[in-house]
Amino acid sequence: MTPLVHVILWSYVVLVVYPMFWLMVTSLKSDRDIFLKPFDLPALNELRWDNFSSAWTRGRFGVYFLNSVLVTGVTVVLTVLLASMAAYALARFTFRGSRMLLFYILAGLMIPGQLAIVPLFFQMKSLGLLDSRLGLTLVYLAGNMPFAIFVLTGFFKSLPSSLHEAAVIEGAGEFRVFRSVMLPLARPGLITVGIFTFLGTWNEYFTAFILLSGKSSERVGTLPLGLANITIVSQYRASWGMAFAGLVLLMLPVLLVYVVLQRHMSKGLTMGALKG
Repeated sequence: MTPLVHVILWSYVVLVVYPMFWLMVTSLKSDRDIFLKPFDLPALNELRWDNFSSAWTRGRFGVYFLNSVLVTGVTVVLTVLLASMAAYALARFTFRGSRMLLFYILAGLMIPGQLAIVPLFFQMKSLGLLDSRLGLTLVYLAGNMPFAIFVLTGFFKSLPSSLHEAAVIEGAGEFRVFRSVMLPLARPGLITVGIFTFLGTWNEYFTAFILLSGKSSERVGTLPLGLANITIVSQYRASWGMAFAGLVLLMLPVLLVYVVLQRHMSKGLTMGALKG
């Protein structure tokens, strides 16, 4: 690569890394230092680690964190499982209306969540699923399915059909072929879908705010709602150190998942694009 490309790439790294570094540093400051010395590094004897304990206890981040783990974990598992089965059928079998069915599913990508939130609210209310983790999980599952099916359909199409034919000749049924042959080969695609589903669900605020706005919101709320709730917990006098500590707690799982699995995500997107 040319020196100019190196300069551009390193500049991009600085633009990405510096805000995260500044966020971490700010989470260890007092409210006074945040306003009076926003760009100074805190002294070692002045580090406010109690911001994290305050966010976890006073801000109830322990409860919100558990709720986010449950909702996100179930959403990711069910999305990957159901989308892989649907995508495999659409990619490997030709039946009447299969193409229209795929277009119908993909139409879900064209509907903004904000546009559907009012009828969705009343539907969840009629089903008695407002202010519940189950209702929120079902909404997230439905919202993530179109993109997951789109990615995995292209991925399954890119796999050689000879492997499917060889397994059938050996006497394996369709479910056995899917489970033992095709699903392991689709691992990069499954990880890609899992990562995007995790990111979208873990950080989602708007839908959770609407569907979990009742009396039980503090018991079943997710981390983004908990972060917004810090102002209320501090009696409307924002504890900025605790707020930044909450942001760090919200961000760390996302960074960890991306760093561990980003190689698989890049591979999955590339292979899935071959015959999308």
